Amino acid sequence: MTGFINKLAGIKDEDEQDVTAIHSNDNKEKKSEQGSDSNSEDDKDWLDENYEGQLSVDVYGTEDEVVVVSTIAGVKPENIDISINNDMLTIRGERVEEKEDTTEDYYYQECYWGGFSRSIILPQEVEADKVAASLKNGVLTVRLPKVQKLKSVSVKVKEE
Repeated sequence: MTGFINKLAGIKDEDEQDVTAIHSNDNKEKKSEQGSDSNSEDDKDWLDENYEGQLSVDVYGTEDEVVVVSTIAGVKPENIDISINNDMLTIRGERVEEKEDTTEDYYYQECYWGGFSRSIILPQEVEADKVAASLKNGVLTVRLPKVQKLKSVSVKVKEE
């Protein structure tokens, strides 16, 4: 039980630290064998200034539209950018923390603050110029009208 709580809190016990050190040394040896430099992306902190969190979404379809729903509480509408490029919808934004406390003051820190994005391949062709987005109670809803194609077209042949 203590091990589980330590993992949640980010505390490593001695055995885990030994295993981590062994794996770390193995990875360094493999990198040196492969001739990679020490400034590779694996050596960098994964949460650097260029990191973007991934947005969770629900995507469903109705008869007339594709609907994308996402919870993005704490973000103002002007801080959200929605773009459509061919068959790809991209939602991008930033959640800014208003108070500046040091990390030592926290008992838990699970909320993500910073940039986020999500790209979704649309399952069907949509009318990009008629897309509507709304933000209500921290829930973003993007409505993308489907392109209405006629099922069958009758063509008359003229005699010349």
